[in-house]
Amino acid sequence: MSHAILFVQPGKPETRTYSDFESVNECMEGVCHLFEEHLKRQNPNTGSITYDISQLFDFIDSLEDLSCLVFQKSTMTYAPYNKDWIKEKIYILLRRQATKSQ
Repeated sequence: MSHAILFVQPGKPETRTYSDFESVNECMEGVCHLFEEHLKRQNPNTGSITYDISQLFDFIDSLEDLSCLVFQKSTMTYAPYNKDWIKEKIYILLRRQATKSQ
């Protein structure tokens, strides 16, 4: 379990925020949660919202910036990762969750 810091900039520089997580998986779940909150704001009268991974990836691509720093125990430093890495990790996470629920 490596500590991760998620940096999000939806639009202008003043919209920048960050969150920290105990693991990469929790961080990727955090990205999914950001998208779900975005969908709730867009559809306030909808009780149940569903989406597919392509919509999630389109949301990630639409963000001005999204990056992640992951703690590397071997060097005691944080390594930066970009949107493509985040999408790959989300895909792996969601695929594992889908396999477990079958």
